[in-house]
Amino acid sequence: MTASFPPAGSEPAQPTRLERITTDAGAEIAVLTFAHGPLNLFDQAMFDAITADVDALSAAPPRAVLLRAEGKVVSGGVDVHVFEGLSTEQGAELWRTLFAEIIHQIEALPCPVVYAAHGLTLTAAFEIALACDIILAAPRAKFGLVETVVGLTPSMGGPQRLAERAGSGRARELVMTGDLYDAATLASWGVVNAVHEDVDTAARALVSRLADGPTRAHHATKQIIEAWRSGGVAHADSITPEVSGRLFGTEDLAGAVRSFLDVGPGKATYTGR
Repeated sequence: MTASFPPAGSEPAQPTRLERITTDAGAEIAVLTFAHGPLNLFDQAMFDAITADVDALSAAPPRAVLLRAEGKVVSGGVDVHVFEGLSTEQGAELWRTLFAEIIHQIEALPCPVVYAAHGLTLTAAFEIALACDIILAAPRAKFGLVETVVGLTPSMGGPQRLAERAGSGRARELVMTGDLYDAATLASWGVVNAVHEDVDTAARALVSRLADGPTRAHHATKQIIEAWRSGGVAHADSITPEVSGRLFGTEDLAGAVRSFLDVGPGKATYTGR
């Protein structure tokens, strides 16, 4: 059985809501919900709230994380007031801060991170999705990096992470045109992992399944792929023996090997230790 997730409630005072719940198997899941009015705009309050939530996740990591949103849209993008009057150095500092406090911290979480997009997902919300491990979308979801409307380029890592998933030509097209792209198109490009009619239910089931799995092994997978992203196959090869070797000191590997030998595959249970 999967975890029982809390139902959506009325709009909270804070722009986000971070909840921790437990699966039937005892694994902790964190659910980070954007709940900032009808458009879930990324104003300073939203950025500050997400930063605090990511800090909390980094300080006490669960065994899987779900990012989702309430309302008709995932996000209508960034409140343009955030950019108004910034100097060159202030603009650069804004991006340095958002990388350090949100994007890189999400990517460094030692557990699977799933993003569920049920509707329009623009600019910062899309860039945060691209920092997650798995992106699921509803058929009606649309995605865009539309910063060209204010003479800007996406600067929270969107272009490069989009290029990693879809290729540099697709990334240039999506960013330079500023067009909206549907979930099916981005699934065909490899940006969206899967499209589900009821994406919230599908995402919650996936997060529960991942949380109940070998968390330390999932973290090792993330470390190996991050090494490939930063230095290619040779670099990933160079760190794999140590990263994977550490798994032999975990209770989960020892128990799963014994379970496999005693009763066959697929019967092991995991504690994340």
